[in-house]
Amino acid sequence: MKKILSAVFLTICSMGAMAQDATATIHANNGKQTICKEIYGQFAEHLGSCIYGGLWVGENSPIPNINGYRKDVFEALKDLKVPVLRWPGGCFADDYHWMDGIGPKDQRPSLRNNNWGGTIEDNSFGTHEFLNLCEMLECEPYISGNVGSGSVKEMAQWVEYMTSDGDTPMARLRRQNGRDKAWHVKYFGIGNEAWGCGGNMTAEYYSNEFRKFNTYLRDYSNNKLCRIASGASDYDYDWTRTLMKNIGNRMNAISVHYYTVKDWNHKGKATAFTPEEYYLTLDKCLDVDNVVRQHCAIMDETDPQKKIALMVDEWGTWWDEEPGTIPGHLYQQNTMRDAIVASLMLNIFHKYTDRVRMANIAQVVNVLQSMILTDQKGTGHMVLTPTYHIFKMYKDFQEATYLPLDLQCRNTTVSNGNNIPTVSASAAKTKAGDIVVALANVMLDKSQTISIDLEGVKAKTVNGTVLTSKNATDYNDFDHPTVVQPKDFKDAKLKNGKLEVTLPAMSVVVLKIN
Repeated sequence: MKKILSAVFLTICSMGAMAQDATATIHANNGKQTICKEIYGQFAEHLGSCIYGGLWVGENSPIPNINGYRKDVFEALKDLKVPVLRWPGGCFADDYHWMDGIGPKDQRPSLRNNNWGGTIEDNSFGTHEFLNLCEMLECEPYISGNVGSGSVKEMAQWVEYMTSDGDTPMARLRRQNGRDKAWHVKYFGIGNEAWGCGGNMTAEYYSNEFRKFNTYLRDYSNNKLCRIASGASDYDYDWTRTLMKNIGNRMNAISVHYYTVKDWNHKGKATAFTPEEYYLTLDKCLDVDNVVRQHCAIMDETDPQKKIALMVDEWGTWWDEEPGTIPGHLYQQNTMRDAIVASLMLNIFHKYTDRVRMANIAQVVNVLQSMILTDQKGTGHMVLTPTYHIFKMYKDFQEATYLPLDLQCRNTTVSNGNNIPTVSASAAKTKAGDIVVALANVMLDKSQTISIDLEGVKAKTVNGTVLTSKNATDYNDFDHPTVVQPKDFKDAKLKNGKLEVTLPAMSVVVLKIN
């Protein structure tokens, strides 16, 4: 009889273990690093309708605006707590001459946007318009300077124009143009994609260019620049190694760009894809972990104290442009698949917060994996994308303390033979002492249960939000703006010091525990 009872007990235990698709332990007492809020950074380029019709409509527009800034977009970004905004590019930065964008708008010269569709740029949105927007949003501006087609003098004068409070020529010009007090500009990129659209340079040549340009960028008044070098495209580790050797501590940070694209010649449709394509996208997305880790390891060789930051200042999905839109404007829809990608990427960036101190999704409005889409037909409609909702759900991670987390979960095999984990997780402790946990279930058709051991936490309550939808191809448009939107999450329970969670298929859940 004892043997029978023992057998029954073992069977029940085995069934209970099988019921858990994943387990995790959060080490709440071992947090050391702060998750930089700038990891939730945004990127605004003069590309398509990101600036004009997105951020800016002008003071005389029939679309409601605040001093020319589109009111609904501004309020949505304010609610997102945008910490840093990168501008004016991107590839546009190395075609941009800042003096064309100051002074009376009717006297500003125009130029052809050679990188993005040949659109005529009227320069009505320039330095004042950008920096004033950053002040209104209470976010740090990140300026990308023109190395490719610009001069040392031009860049040096731009820094003086923006940041000098003295009786200097450029400060006097700024005051003449209506701004008395200098702006605070912390982040300054010395070129963009120098290996490509920023000049097609070698790493050795760009290193010398950086050293030359950097010499003449002064720290005026109380403003101190964080000088960012134009870094590598994803897997180009030699570029990082060369810049670390030849520039070293003359730079405060180095960038890296990583787009979730499997085939640049056949990027695929944003809203029509197969389950196979969905999982291949996630496989490519997750490979950013390897890319960031290897760049960090190279930087550790000469900078073990991690004084130089790694900035992933362009990242996101990149699909075929929507049919009927202007070629070269990179307008794409944004589905539940994109939301899953955003969650996975942010969870990975948290892991490397000792080195990764900024990330900027491309781009903020109407371009690539954007937060917001606006109607280009003049109706004034706006819609928040699934990716916007992920960023809003993750707000509590900004400046929280990263908590080490051990996760065990099942893998699923992708058609290319790679295995990817079916659950992604990240945890942090907020300044108020709450624990925030982000969980993503990547499986298209299977819910998953996860048991989380809250080591060092005396949890009392848990509440959360979930983002999911019926199909991975679901998206929000102007006629159906709430197809994919967050909802209160009820399937998380505290029991005997553990957190038991049932994750819906294809979902992102963010929990707050106190």
